[in-house]
Amino acid sequence: MTTARRTTRHRRIRAARKPAIGALAAAGVLAGAWYATAGAAPATAPNLAPTTTAVALTAKFPYLSAGYNNTREWTRTTTAVAPNGTLRVAWPAADGIHVTPLTAAGKRSGADTVVKGAKEVGGLVAHNDGFALLTRVADTNKWKDTAAAIIRYTGGRQTFRTKLTGTASNDTSPVLDGQLTWNGTKYGAYFVVHGAGGFADGHYGDKLQYISAKGTKLSGGWGWGCSHNEGIALHAETTGAFTSLCFDDWRSGLFVSTKIGAPDVAPVVQREQCWAGYCGGTFPGRTGDLVKSSTGRYATAFASRGAASAKKNPDDSSGRGWTVKPRTGTHQVAVAFMKNRNSGPGKAVYLTSAAGTENVNVHVAPYGKDRLLVSWESLKNAKCASGTCTGTFTGTHLRLIDWTGAFQSADKVVNTRISGDIAVLKDSTLTWAYAPVTPTYAKPLTGASPTTTTLRIARLKP
Repeated sequence: MTTARRTTRHRRIRAARKPAIGALAAAGVLAGAWYATAGAAPATAPNLAPTTTAVALTAKFPYLSAGYNNTREWTRTTTAVAPNGTLRVAWPAADGIHVTPLTAAGKRSGADTVVKGAKEVGGLVAHNDGFALLTRVADTNKWKDTAAAIIRYTGGRQTFRTKLTGTASNDTSPVLDGQLTWNGTKYGAYFVVHGAGGFADGHYGDKLQYISAKGTKLSGGWGWGCSHNEGIALHAETTGAFTSLCFDDWRSGLFVSTKIGAPDVAPVVQREQCWAGYCGGTFPGRTGDLVKSSTGRYATAFASRGAASAKKNPDDSSGRGWTVKPRTGTHQVAVAFMKNRNSGPGKAVYLTSAAGTENVNVHVAPYGKDRLLVSWESLKNAKCASGTCTGTFTGTHLRLIDWTGAFQSADKVVNTRISGDIAVLKDSTLTWAYAPVTPTYAKPLTGASPTTTTLRIARLKP
């Protein structure tokens, strides 16, 4: 277990910390062949045009959130598929978290279940008879923070509500940035925690908690891991520890945290400058995911500025802190591969390289048996300061790659947005929910989020 950081701020605090290496202007532009690409796309172009269906909402959905420096981010929606092929979509509103039931074709099949008092969509598992939601609920603690909780609904009624933080464990969860997974027997909930007593008082870390089908806390996992955790990914396994990744700002980069929790000895996926806000966004909402192949390999995608240099920080007396100088001023789209659940990968494959273009909202999903769909949004004429960028939105990009990173298609720019988790149906169809609006990244988000009373359900069949 790692000891807590000296600083107490986390990613949702509006004023970002300055990087130890000084101004970002020193990052420079993309230089030389530092990134690996895998050649031109095949001559036969696949059809990467999603079809969509509109779903009317019964409450207003605030579809934007303010990230670091009030950077505009999509408010997360989560789409999950049940074993019988039906869908659930979770989205926040003023009266709680709404979970909308859909048919496999993406059409509404009933009234929303409204989880009252819930504050965030931290993860969703769809069951034939209902769903389980990772969220935040009211709590009593020294920081006046919320508590992380998993809430299970069966047949339209709440069957358990298990708090995952509290006085006994000296922690709270004012923001989740989480993932919830299910292996058929137990849930895994991975989320951000705020120390409220004990060795980590006032600091931020992460927690992995396993929960039974009846809502009982199980052994395994950890109470304090990556510190601070700037991004979380979790993949359920049939046996053994669930596979997990974290963006850690102390060791500065993306790490494999499976079974380890603390990042001190965690395998490195890639060094990145991860001081508050400088990584490419949290996994569930804006950056990648963790996809497993039929042979047991893993792929993850993320927005990356790379590392021109990486070394231990001499001013950190613990010996654990790292200083990373980014190679680019803007974020590029990277994909990294892991040979198993416990190891770091080789060199990342980069799908973009334009120095003046910022790339955000990166996602990856399986596409059929042997390919991956990578998506991102691009901003031209990017202007960057303190690790965040504004620019002119130029489209949502889709691209296919194989499990070596070789391009299997050219970029396809679509009108469909991706603003949260993607569900994979039994026939390999990908489906997700999004707000049907054109984003703007020209200036930070100040004031309340705009709202919509419509979601669109996208479907893309390989």
